[in-house]
Amino acid sequence: MSDRIAVLAQHLLPKQALTQLAGRLAASNAGSLTTAVIRWFIGRYDVDMSEAAEPNPVCYPTFNEFFTRALRDGARPLAEADFVCPVDGAISQFGRIERDQIFQAKGHRYSTAALLGGDSERAAAFVDGDFATLYLSPRDYHRIHMPVAGRLRQMLHVPGELFSVNPATARGVAGLFARNERVVCLFDADFGPFVLTLVGATIVGSMATVWHGTVNPPRSGEIRSWTYDDHDRRIELAKGEEMGRFMLGSTVVMLFPRNTLAFNPDWRAARPVRMGEMMAKRTPSGA
Repeated sequence: MSDRIAVLAQHLLPKQALTQLAGRLAASNAGSLTTAVIRWFIGRYDVDMSEAAEPNPVCYPTFNEFFTRALRDGARPLAEADFVCPVDGAISQFGRIERDQIFQAKGHRYSTAALLGGDSERAAAFVDGDFATLYLSPRDYHRIHMPVAGRLRQMLHVPGELFSVNPATARGVAGLFARNERVVCLFDADFGPFVLTLVGATIVGSMATVWHGTVNPPRSGEIRSWTYDDHDRRIELAKGEEMGRFMLGSTVVMLFPRNTLAFNPDWRAARPVRMGEMMAKRTPSGA
């Protein structure tokens, strides 16, 4: 199927209704039927259950619990690196932010302000900075970890579309990651601010963070914001610590200030990545 036809089909699908239905089904405990669906999914997507803390499909009462399964101890050792990859998946794109423009795919860019829900003041910190966009396929481990230690300052839930986020859609839908529903997490690190964004997609029933729980639903249609500046809500997470998860697969977009990091020289678009591997090192000016 061509990219154009695939994207046209998505415009015609009732994406919100399908996503809400998928979310309800994935959260339901249907006994042997749930187990049968999990077994089918493992076979269909070649999921490696030997890495799971609980490898037996029968032990998961809901599809969501299977999909957000924990890994066994030692399955993802952290590299001795300044920045580590936060997820299992594949590199969609990464590199320099050109002024405020993030490269999505050939012929498509979007602005940092658009990604951050229209907040140009926050976006100014990332002018000429760096970004990384990582795609999680259905077979991947779906918990998200911290690329570097940080203190949470703000979380936004930005309503939007629910297009698929696979490579074909990234090539065919302008501004995809700034159009889709997303959860934007703004952190402070010792080098300054950074952003970790969880981008929703068709059939992604919800997104969750470790400090808040499920962020969506509800889907109010308006930007919702939470701040974490007072001492009673101080949230600090270490490098490699879990920060959230997807209920079905999607994409993570990260933003970093100018002259902060230099990406792993082995990274390239479409390359598979694993949580905990070296993502980048600090540049001398970011040290």
